[in-house]
Amino acid sequence: MLQLRSILNVADNTGAKKVEMIGIPKKGNKKRAIIGDVITGVVKEALPFGQIKKGEIIYAVIVRTRKEKKRNDGSYIRFDDNACVILQLKDSKDPRGTRVFGPIAKEIKDLGFNKIASLAEEMY
Repeated sequence: MLQLRSILNVADNTGAKKVEMIGIPKKGNKKRAIIGDVITGVVKEALPFGQIKKGEIIYAVIVRTRKEKKRNDGSYIRFDDNACVILQLKDSKDPRGTRVFGPIAKEIKDLGFNKIASLAEEMY
């Protein structure tokens, strides 16, 4: 569960390193985001010659959270950090980068982000 102003790592090769969550589009007054939610964020750290610059407003999907998430079979999934993958557009499910680093949750593929799931190194 991530709240507004949470800092997330970026798990792709777009050049952004840290993103601050500033909103959750299409969720009304919802204040918390979980794995698979699309968020609005602002880039706080970026590589100097990357595709994305510092201060840019982006849309991203959350792929890892430190807070555990219960699955339908009764098991829990939890990761070491909070991470997201930057998307092309708000309504798009395609990533802007060409590589996804680190593991991602299985729920990402179930929600229709197939391109992100296929680019990921491992899926839990």
